[in-house]
Amino acid sequence: MREYKAGFATSNDSGVILARNPDTVRGPDLAYWSRERLPERPRGGYPSVPPDLAIEVLSPSDVFTKVHAKVQEYLKAGVRLVWVFVPEDRSVAVFRSGKDSSILYNGDVLSGEDVLPGFSCPVAEVFP
Repeated sequence: MREYKAGFATSNDSGVILARNPDTVRGPDLAYWSRERLPERPRGGYPSVPPDLAIEVLSPSDVFTKVHAKVQEYLKAGVRLVWVFVPEDRSVAVFRSGKDSSILYNGDVLSGEDVLPGFSCPVAEVFP
């Protein structure tokens, strides 16, 4: 887990507890927690606070319906924003808690919205 002034980030399938009884642990490819949501960096074990942002990167062996089910679990647990990067068609699917989803392509700009204020990146730069 890396610590930043605004919050904490994890990568490489670090786990997060999304539900209890039974425990549901998921490992987004990347995750970000703001300091508002998680004031201190967790010490050991999986965080039980859902991240503000979860990021998944589809690999050729991933089935989108399974990834979509994972996205729904994230949103149900309280994740505010989920990005799914799809290298095959160079797109980013954007899912928001309580809002419509969208798909961004070359020419569009990926925004951190209110989860990562000030962050924006052209999709074309994500997939050089």
